Amino acid sequence: QVQLVESGGGLVQPGGSLRLSCSSSENIFFFNDMGWYRQAPGKEREMVALINVGGVTNYVDSVKGRFTISRDGAKKTVYLQMNNLQPEDTATYYCRARVLSRMSWGQGIPVTVSS
Repeated sequence: QVQLVESGGGLVQPGGSLRLSCSSSENIFFFNDMGWYRQAPGKEREMVALINVGGVTNYVDSVKGRFTISRDGAKKTVYLQMNNLQPEDTATYYCRARVLSRMSWGQGIPVTVSS
């Protein structure tokens, strides 16, 4: 079973930056795609950023130009660089890996943007 472990979350002021990391127990090129999702209190979980096995990326409109997803195959890690963070980015962030229709999720890591 795939294990995904997120790290790098925390409290940051508006306009600040954080980099989330998702460490996989498996070779990340084994997956069709990997991505980051987030869920704010009282809201549904939403896709934030995806990267597929070919390196093509996709972002939700609200983070375009501010967030960047990337990966390091040797470290079996996917990253989410988050710049110019805003209070509306406050949420628990989850890493997800997909093989066909099978999804694996990390435990989630909180990100709080507040002054």
